[in-house]
Amino acid sequence: MSKRGYHHGNLRQALVDAALELITDKGPTGFTLSEAAKKAGVTPAAVYRHFEGREDLIAEAALQGYEIFADVMEFAFDNGRPSALRAFEATGRAYLAFARKYPGHYVAMFESHISVNRTPELAKAAGRAKGILEQAARGLSERIPADRRPPASMFSAHIWAMSHGVVELFARGAPGTQSPFAPEDLLESGIGIYLRGLGLIEKD
Repeated sequence: MSKRGYHHGNLRQALVDAALELITDKGPTGFTLSEAAKKAGVTPAAVYRHFEGREDLIAEAALQGYEIFADVMEFAFDNGRPSALRAFEATGRAYLAFARKYPGHYVAMFESHISVNRTPELAKAAGRAKGILEQAARGLSERIPADRRPPASMFSAHIWAMSHGVVELFARGAPGTQSPFAPEDLLESGIGIYLRGLGLIEKD
């Protein structure tokens, strides 16, 4: 067997990259460590020098995914400022963009049943991503009178759930789930309805 995994100097990352390809193609439970090793060009025994098992390998993929996700969300948020509304809407669009560009990471993060509390590093990365969306929600919700203002964590959770639903149903190319509308349009209109209900934007 070729040992190309050793020659490029980063076997650990080669295994993560291999796992990401397999997760994209087969799902988080559809491959074995031996398959990941074969795709990385190393022996199965070499995997255990870096990962205790498949879940450990997937957790590393999720960690890297959350780090990329947080960077993407932070860029979108910063690019939308100083308008609180534009910054908030930009984070929703960034969610869809991330899911499309990094499908293996997305599945590892949200569909592998790996707890974000599995390691302190994973919890920190996931918390950073969540915190950016909450920051965007907090900035926008300050316009709502205090007695009617939902907690920023609830506000952001609603948008996160809406974004996740659009991704799962219409942005992943699942059979039988084609929509006559672009996922971005679905999310934008859904966010618009939500924000109108809170009195944050004018009715059409």
